[in-house]
Amino acid sequence: MNIVVIISIITIIVSIMGFRQEGLFYKLQLNPFLIVHKKEYYRILTHSLLHADWAHLIINMIVFFSFGDGLLQYFEIYFGELASVIFLLLYVSAIIISSIYSIIKNKDNSNYNAIGASGAVSAILFANIFFAPWNKIYFYGVIGVPGILFGAIYLGYSYYMGKKGQDNIGHDAHFWGAVFGLIFPLLVQPSLIHHFINNLLG
Repeated sequence: MNIVVIISIITIIVSIMGFRQEGLFYKLQLNPFLIVHKKEYYRILTHSLLHADWAHLIINMIVFFSFGDGLLQYFEIYFGELASVIFLLLYVSAIIISSIYSIIKNKDNSNYNAIGASGAVSAILFANIFFAPWNKIYFYGVIGVPGILFGAIYLGYSYYMGKKGQDNIGHDAHFWGAVFGLIFPLLVQPSLIHHFINNLLG
């Protein structure tokens, strides 16, 4: 059982528990006010295990599993036996990095809450784009777009919608998770910049 499957199983189990136990749901969700003023730091990680409903959970897990398995293979090529450890490091650190902006922005807003693994899933998706920028990503499983173009559209949209702040979607987490995922391979092995540039130009 690889790390992608393990993360998926844990997320699905905790999400289902959250559907059924309101107290657990409120205990684990991201609430910047409680994190900053009550020092409930665990919420920075645990909110990624919760989802609003079945659709939210299923979409996140499909994207995660689809791109996570491919990314793990890239990691095995470049990082060998450390692939699973580095994958887990990316996933966990992406949860934290993608949450920081929202925590700072809403630290005095006791009514702000966030849930979902979308920030980390965005990081997994964009780490794939790093290794294969011209591989196609399919909108709604139909329209194929080169990953690097998809990434530019995704970042632009997430940034714009995050500034508007008119829906209940964590666009800020999507944006920062994606940025982190794109640069993460370079943080682990800076020489991979040559791989990225060669693939981008080729």
